[in-house]
Parts: sequence; structure tokens; C-alpha cells
Amino acid sequence: MTKSQLIEAFALDQNLPPKTAASIVNTILDTMIETLVKGDNIELRGFGTFTVREYETYTGRNPKTGSPISVKPKKLPFFKAGKDLRESIDANRG
Repeated sequence: MTKSQLIEAFALDQNLPPKTAASIVNTILDTMIETLVKGDNIELRGFGTFTVREYETYTGRNPKTGSPISVKPKKLPFFKAGKDLRESIDANRG
């Protein structure tokens, strides 16, 4: 599902004009991004938790040449699915 499809589905489900639905979805996503940038976690009960993980410098390999390269430290978003989401997906796997 793309962002525009999410907005369209939200607009239909809530009987809202598409511009209003887009504004609401964008506000939610922007707030989530701002929260993660600050280093805070987001917990959506039944859905999952978004966190930021920090990775130290490590030695990797150039995939073309195989030569070692130093990978700089970085922070990346991480999502852990909640129990309800995992069970819903597992129940509908076949």
C-alpha cells in the first residue's frame, strides 16, 4: 500500500474529503518522524513499536572488490511488530 492509497482508504472509511484525509495522515506521519528524530520511541498497542537503534563503527566489505571498508556509526529506525499484528498475519498466511 502506498501513502496515496492509505489516504484514499482513510478518506473513504471516515467519509472525509481527500484533502482533509491527506492532512491528517501527513500530520500523523510527520509527528512520528519528529518523535523518532528526537530519539523517542513510538508504541502503538496491538500494532508495534518504532525505535531508533544506534550502530557502532564496523569493518564491512566492498561487495564488488571484497576489500575491507570502514562503515561509519549510524542511527536507523527499527520496527518490532506487536503481538496482535503478528497473530493476525500468521492466522491469514494460507
